[in-house]
Amino acid sequence: GGRLSKGRPIINMLPLHADEKISAILPVREYAEDTAIFMATTNGTVKQVAVTEFSKPRASGIIAIDLEEGDHLIGAGLTTNKDEVLLVADSGKAIRFKCEEVRCMGRVAKGVRGIKLQPAQKVIALIVLQPDGAILLATKNGFGKRTATDEFPTIGRGGQGVIGIVTSERNGEAIGAAQVFEGDELMLISDQGTLVRTRVDEISLVGRNTQGVRLISLGTDEHLVGIERVEEIAGVEGILEDTSEEE
Repeated sequence: GGRLSKGRPIINMLPLHADEKISAILPVREYAEDTAIFMATTNGTVKQVAVTEFSKPRASGIIAIDLEEGDHLIGAGLTTNKDEVLLVADSGKAIRFKCEEVRCMGRVAKGVRGIKLQPAQKVIALIVLQPDGAILLATKNGFGKRTATDEFPTIGRGGQGVIGIVTSERNGEAIGAAQVFEGDELMLISDQGTLVRTRVDEISLVGRNTQGVRLISLGTDEHLVGIERVEEIAGVEGILEDTSEEE
């Protein structure tokens, strides 16, 4: 479909409950024995389930994780024991640890603690790390930055993590994070439907304990709500803004 097309209602393909939402989409080509699905929730719980557990799908879906009341799945990725993951909280803190610290468990298990959160804090991003690159973090008030992946130390699962970006009055809370590479582009979307595309290389590369720079200009009572790394779009130049109304 086109950029402004409505698409097909997911309820026509998946039997979702009224209060259920899609949290992640994983393309799976084969169900390898050494591959797992790594999941993270808003309260800091993480879990690995062997991908072979999902090799026989059902039309009604199958349970992947047992969520406690009030908790929500925020992301999932394909991993092996050689991989590392980064969890990012809305406080701006992040924790990096090895996947082998989280043993594979059954589909109906609750999981284990990935990061220790303070009251009212929540996890906003799960990143399965690739070699090199940088971690891009963005905040509610439209500020953000890139920080080299190597600046996030590998520490044990379950700690409070390290500062990834300063969440000040200017910045607001962290709302998104992604691992990015040179040549990538970034899509940013606000709660009023403004969509901006920018080159990752134009965003400052600075240390962890900093506030960053402005990523997007927001209007009164407008906030940044989402970011997404995209490959460079061939044949499209400059920054794209869209107020969601087709002219």
